[in-house]
Amino acid sequence: MACYILFLSVFLGILAPISSAARAFFVFGDSLVDSGNNNYLATTARADAPPYGLDSAEHRASGRFSNGKNTPDILSEQLGAAEPPLPYLSPHLDGQKLLIGANFASAGIGILNDTGIQFANIIRIEKQLYYFEQYQQRLSKLIGAQEAKRLVNNGIVLITLGGNDFVNNYYLIPYSARSREFSLPDYIPFVISEYKKVLAKLYGLGARRVLVTGVGPLGCVPAELALRSRTGACDPELMRVPDLWNPQLTKMLGDLNRQFGSDVFIAVNADRMHMDIVMNPGSYGFVTSKIACCGQGPYNGIGLCTIFSNVCSNRDAYVFWDAYHPTERANRIIVSQFMTGSSEYMYPMNLSTILKLDAQNQY
Repeated sequence: MACYILFLSVFLGILAPISSAARAFFVFGDSLVDSGNNNYLATTARADAPPYGLDSAEHRASGRFSNGKNTPDILSEQLGAAEPPLPYLSPHLDGQKLLIGANFASAGIGILNDTGIQFANIIRIEKQLYYFEQYQQRLSKLIGAQEAKRLVNNGIVLITLGGNDFVNNYYLIPYSARSREFSLPDYIPFVISEYKKVLAKLYGLGARRVLVTGVGPLGCVPAELALRSRTGACDPELMRVPDLWNPQLTKMLGDLNRQFGSDVFIAVNADRMHMDIVMNPGSYGFVTSKIACCGQGPYNGIGLCTIFSNVCSNRDAYVFWDAYHPTERANRIIVSQFMTGSSEYMYPMNLSTILKLDAQNQY
């Protein structure tokens, strides 16, 4: 019954924004949160052609790996923003638009610089952080250094990284360089240690409320089912990743919070959020969590989503839009857990609690 009520709330759009006073919003990461930066780059990791964006307000592809809105778009709604932050490379990100924030994410990247090398020209995380510095310089010219610092400190940050360091690195090909260098239990602490450096630098650049998403159920996405599963069961080898990764990520975030003396970093249990839906799609009103809406081959999990792909007629019945990325409707259910989820989903607190605490403390 609880799941059904949640489904109705999300479907009917009655999950109202918590605060009407929108805070700046900054996004870093990969294709799960890229809103179009890669449109401006010479790379194959792009979603700027149909049928992407099929259900968007403009009914056109914007660079989001979705049939409609992605997680940053929906989080922006919940933050009370009139619109989501623009991609940093967009020529329209100027003037008053800078006050909304910026999206620095780029499809294909990982925590490690050798992740996603097959995509060539993408904005690796170090470059995203450089652009964040550059953004602040532009903002300072607009509103002054002191007010720019306040806006950034008061902002909400979302960072989504890690998945590509496995599917587009460690497991990309049999006997990959990283898999020859590390066993999986040794690879994960290595990548976590590199991620810690990234997050510490993000703090140094002024981020004070950072939502850090863990790795989702990689073995359950249509792309991996097509490659590794004859029965439709999630691949057990890839499912080792979130089981090992997420507890170590949460511990690392706790260490950083103790180092900085406050709850800067919030662990977002993406694996739990996704698995709730993947294992019980009917409870959320979905028909399938195995077959992608757009694609070809087994589970529509082979190759890219293009104008030549199979495309389902009812996107709301599918958990996955393409071989890796959720539909807008699945994203909305996931964001509802960002907002109100228990500590099993958002640790040490959910975003609604953060917004209320910060409002009380005039953060």
